Amino acid sequence: MTSKRAVVTGGAGFLGSHLCDALLAEGWNVVVVDNLLTGRAANLAQLTHEPRFEFVEKDICQPFDVGKVDYVFHFASPASPVDYTIHGIATLKVGSLGTFHALDVAHKYGAKYLVSSTSECYGDPLEHPQKETYWGNVNSIGPRSVYDEAKRFTEAVTMAYHRYHNVDTRIVRIFNTYGSRMQLNDGRVVPNFLKQALRGEPLTVYGDGQQTRSFCYVSDEIDGFVRLSKSEQHLPVNIGNPKEFTILECAQMVLHVTGSKSQIRYEPLPQDDPKQRCPDITKARQELEWEPKIDLETGLRLSLDYFKKAVAEEATVK
Repeated sequence: MTSKRAVVTGGAGFLGSHLCDALLAEGWNVVVVDNLLTGRAANLAQLTHEPRFEFVEKDICQPFDVGKVDYVFHFASPASPVDYTIHGIATLKVGSLGTFHALDVAHKYGAKYLVSSTSECYGDPLEHPQKETYWGNVNSIGPRSVYDEAKRFTEAVTMAYHRYHNVDTRIVRIFNTYGSRMQLNDGRVVPNFLKQALRGEPLTVYGDGQQTRSFCYVSDEIDGFVRLSKSEQHLPVNIGNPKEFTILECAQMVLHVTGSKSQIRYEPLPQDDPKQRCPDITKARQELEWEPKIDLETGLRLSLDYFKKAVAEEATVK
C-alpha cells in the first residue's frame, strides 16, 4: 500500500466524495479542499474517523497550499444546471482562477494532475456520438456558457501547464453520471425524475422527450477516473456510458423501478439544451481498458435507497 498524498478540490461534491473513497481504498492519504458552496460535509461523513483523511474548508479561487502532495485531483466547480445558473460568476472563477491555483500546487510539488472536464465542452453537438477530437458547438454567450466556457478554459489552462511547465496532466470529460450523494434539487435528469416519482408528482419532460442522454452509474465513472489517473494519457478522454436513452425512456424506466403512478408532464425545452449527448469511448476502451458495467435499470435500483431517504428527510424539514 502506498503512503502517497492526494488533494481533491471539490471533494465534498457528488463525484469528488466518491473519488475520495476510491483513493482511500487504494491506500492514499487524502486531503479535501472545498468551500462547501455546492458540496456538502454530509458527503464525507463516512470519513470522519479515517486517520488518512483531512478536510480543509477553503475557496480555491484564492491561492492555497496544503503541503506536499503527489497528486492533484481538481474537481471543484458547480456542476448542475441549478447550481451554475445561481452561481454563474463563481463557476467562471473556479474554472479559471481555481484551475490556475490547483495547477500551481501540482507544479510546485511535481505532482501529477487530473482535472474534471465535461461533455458540455461539445455543446449542442453536430457530431454524434462525440469523439474527443470534436471541437464542439457551444454558444459562448448563452445561459449555459458560464459552465461550458469555464470548463473549456479549464482544459486550455491544463494543456498550457503541461506544455509550458511540464506538469503531468490528465483531462477527463465526464458525461451524465448519477448515484448516491447527488443533491435532490440538482436539476439533472435522474435526480429530478427520482424525486418527482417518489413524491408522486408528475415527471417533468422538456420538449417532446426525444432528446437523448447516456447515463453512467457513479461506480463505473469513478473506476474510469482512477484508471485515467494511472495512465500516461494527457489529451482529453471521454468517460461515460455509450448506451443512449431518450429522456422519455429514462422517465419510463424511473416509473418502472420506483413503482410510482406519477404521470408525465411536458414543458418547453430550455435554451441551448443539447438534443443528443453520447460519448464515443473508443479511446477509454483502448487506452484504459475501461467501459461501464452497470446498466440504467440496475443503477437506478442501486440509487433508490439514497433517494428515498433524501426525499423523506426533505419532507421532515418542511
